Amino acid sequence: MSEETSRKAIEDRWTALEAEQATGERRLRVTSLPVDTLRGPLLAAVDHEGYRHLLIPIPSHQKVRPGLDGPVLQLRKRVLEDENSYQGYADLGCLRNDFGDLFTELCVDILVATTQMAGNPVKALYAVLDRWKALFRTRGVPLGPEQIVGLFSELTVLTRLLEKDPSAHRLWCGPSGHHHDFWAGTTAVEVKSSTRPEGRRLRIHGLEQLEAPAEGALWLAWFRLREATEAGPGKGFTEMIAQAIRLCDDEGKLIDLLAEAGFRAADADLYTAIRFVVAEERWYRVIPGFPGLTAESLIAAGVPISALDVDYTIDLSGVTPAPIESKQVHQVIDRLIQEPA
Repeated sequence: MSEETSRKAIEDRWTALEAEQATGERRLRVTSLPVDTLRGPLLAAVDHEGYRHLLIPIPSHQKVRPGLDGPVLQLRKRVLEDENSYQGYADLGCLRNDFGDLFTELCVDILVATTQMAGNPVKALYAVLDRWKALFRTRGVPLGPEQIVGLFSELTVLTRLLEKDPSAHRLWCGPSGHHHDFWAGTTAVEVKSSTRPEGRRLRIHGLEQLEAPAEGALWLAWFRLREATEAGPGKGFTEMIAQAIRLCDDEGKLIDLLAEAGFRAADADLYTAIRFVVAEERWYRVIPGFPGLTAESLIAAGVPISALDVDYTIDLSGVTPAPIESKQVHQVIDRLIQEPA
């Protein structure tokens, strides 16, 4: 469906609905749009106050992204029910009539995107909302070399999670300041990396970073990255980001997490030439006796905890501790995903 056809379709239906008599408070006047999905057509709607809405059908159990709550746009979950049906919708409404023209163009973009992504209309909705939001984003401070290496390694783990669960971005807690990069309640993974050709020296930040969750388990994933040329093997930094976004069922939330980690889409051209090969990968179960400092180990040793902002280095270059086997790595990934939210 073209933009012009979409524009005429939704404008004509809103105009017709506005001419109808409102039947009562909290009620919507609705009509189908010529854009179908696996769960039925998109709907144009007008509420009792005369505000325009676009409704996208969703499964009854699916939640709608929070955070868009006026004063101009509002996104919420709404259920429409009659004698024969019970259907949930993502309800996008415009709460100011003076933004009507812009809201129309936004909805036209959503209609066009949905025709191309009928199997996942909510992803189409989020993608359009995020493109519009990106218009107002500015460049940030570029990532430094160490930050790029660290983020690439975290994204390596994240894409493996997303390949099994498109909602696994919820487990990536490092960007928001959590002391573990991935966390699911009683299961956590801390990711470390290096571009040094020899040794396995890791910088640890704080007494909590190697402390397992309460009654849970912690793993440390370590990657040795080697810079690669464009013609050689490996994967580009921006390719890794694009892959994660493609796999994720909420692109906007992941883009926000990336921004918290220091990457902004407006800066993508700064990183297009950066590529890495994973030269070595080792995962460790952090158990008692694993090298490191934690509050628990200091208390057990009778050392008073009065130091703050503790940073230190551990060396895993020797035979011990031994890394876990690749089969166990897959089990850790499954454990993260399967843990109840």
